[in-house]
Amino acid sequence: MVLKQVGVMTAIGGPIGLAAAIAIGRLAQSLLFQLKGWDPVVLGGSALVLTVVTIGAGLIPAVRASRVDPMQALRYE
Repeated sequence: MVLKQVGVMTAIGGPIGLAAAIAIGRLAQSLLFQLKGWDPVVLGGSALVLTVVTIGAGLIPAVRASRVDPMQALRYE
């Protein structure tokens, strides 16, 4: 459940951030001399790194949650 939530947030936020990065890159290209607006290798690499980091960040709470006994968790609340 935790990894599903992280995956959904990444799937929604990734394309939004990618579109924003391309738009800002084009703006910077119009303002600066000899600057390429967007580089597919850099954008793809950063998207890949972001995905790996978010899955890693979601994996830690998921493993913790899977180790808790359900009856003990229900009694705690």
